[in-house]
Amino acid sequence: MFAFLKALKRSDATPLLGRVAAGDMVLIDLREATELAATGRAAGALHLPLGRLAQAADPSNRARHKALSLQTPVALYCATGARSAQGVMILRKLGYREVHNLGGLSHWQAAGGQLIR
Repeated sequence: MFAFLKALKRSDATPLLGRVAAGDMVLIDLREATELAATGRAAGALHLPLGRLAQAADPSNRARHKALSLQTPVALYCATGARSAQGVMILRKLGYREVHNLGGLSHWQAAGGQLIR
């Protein structure tokens, strides 16, 4: 329970915007495709629904997403921050060193992040 509460803590998106734009950090949208269709997504975000995250991020999986590695910083968001907290826990368990919970898409947008519709 404590690990989830720690993962639930939201990182400020403002200082991370530049890192994502520069390609120094991978931004992942954990929402389902229907949610993206309804609201759009953050510019530069990979779409990996939470149910696919562990497989796509597992360094031992030959079919993992090529943009992900244990050394690459990652920022996650969903609709409210609950799924991104789960994603933080998944990535930390896999050995990712720097993982941020940005909360919901609205937090990205409030920090000045662009949306693609």
